Amino acid sequence: MASAATAPPTPGNLKRIVAASLIGTTIEWYDFFLYGSAAALVFNKLFFPDSDPLVGTLLSFLTYAVGFAARPLGALVFGHYGDRLGRKKLLVVSLLMMGGATFAIGLLPTHATVGTAAPVLLTVLRLVQGFALGGEWGGAVLLVSEHGDARRRGFWASWPQTGAPAGQLLATGVLSALTALISDAAFTSWGWRIPFLLSGVLVLVGLWIRLSVDESPVFKEALARAEARKSVSDTVEKLPLVAVLRHHWRDVLVAIGARMAENISYYVITAFILVYATTSAGVSKQTALNAVLIASAVHFAVIPAWGALSDRVGRRPVYLLGAAGVGLWMFPFFSLIDSSNFGGLLLAVTVGLVLHGAMYAPQAAFFSEMFATRMRYSGASIGAQFASVAAGAPAPLIATALLSAYGSSTPISLYVIAAALLTLIAVGLAKETRHRDLSDLDAAGSDDVARSDRPVKLHDA
Repeated sequence: MASAATAPPTPGNLKRIVAASLIGTTIEWYDFFLYGSAAALVFNKLFFPDSDPLVGTLLSFLTYAVGFAARPLGALVFGHYGDRLGRKKLLVVSLLMMGGATFAIGLLPTHATVGTAAPVLLTVLRLVQGFALGGEWGGAVLLVSEHGDARRRGFWASWPQTGAPAGQLLATGVLSALTALISDAAFTSWGWRIPFLLSGVLVLVGLWIRLSVDESPVFKEALARAEARKSVSDTVEKLPLVAVLRHHWRDVLVAIGARMAENISYYVITAFILVYATTSAGVSKQTALNAVLIASAVHFAVIPAWGALSDRVGRRPVYLLGAAGVGLWMFPFFSLIDSSNFGGLLLAVTVGLVLHGAMYAPQAAFFSEMFATRMRYSGASIGAQFASVAAGAPAPLIATALLSAYGSSTPISLYVIAAALLTLIAVGLAKETRHRDLSDLDAAGSDDVARSDRPVKLHDA
């Protein structure tokens, strides 16, 4: 029989918890992706106007990549306090930080007004965005994973993952509407600021919903057990980071490897495509945005389906299917874009994102099930966000540089295929996790998990 702390929530409560995580992640990904789209479309002109257009785009994507560099630091800080203080508190902080930084970008002066100070200020705010997002993902997926029905954990935990396509959908939709309603000159002059300023309103809505949910019952029970141990013996728990690196370093490496294809393919498909389609394939900016917009809607719809499938057949088979599919799709992907028609462009992006969803959907449950409760926020966040530095951060930058150097999409396809091979190896070597019980701290599916939950004697610390 489940304890009071870990009794399954009612359907209504679970849906509210899922909604709180989904809305929060949607807002944070909206903020993050909005920057990526703006970097591809206008930031090269506004903040790096003295550069060659393609070089300006490279510099713009470099500031975009800086946000990824801050994500591991956010994972470390938010993971530590999330494992010590709880998931909910840290999720509120991450939302406020991300929304505040995005709103401030909408108020930034450009290079024409303050010179080199403009890209410096832009970079600082991008660092704040990355730091906040580094702490957001782990907490959001854990809040749902630790509340939900274990038999459908893959399905429920996949919903916060839909925040990525939902944020992409929202960001691209706002940009697409603006480019359709106002002239290019007006958009470059002032229209680009509107989506960033809208973040302030979205954060207030997300904050109201996020404050209304309860802390994870699995975390509360783990905290109670830790306090009970502390009161009856001279023991102290290891720092979450120390415990993760000592007992779960293999799981961290698996998570990093698993994210290679998922992260790189996503940013090539959704961010770099705005550069490639408009410069190499001769497609208009509006056409490229519309294709990403429609494909993101399909991506949103298929993620829960992939998550549900992972509950039936396992996390690994679904993940491996996605990694192999993305690798095989890259050459057809660019061939369809080179056709320079909307149908081909839409098919390329949609199929790419559907295959990406097969990796992204089970990822939340998969990573959550690797770590014990009192180190789960740290472990999942470190594995996910350290990968973003090697994968997502440089992906648009590397793709743009390859295009500039070779004038062909072939090296870019090979780049994504190499990432897919790394992911296939990492996930292929991992253990299946879907039957693990998150609330059973001493039998979470491996001896390492059981050992990592045991405290350390004060004289051994």
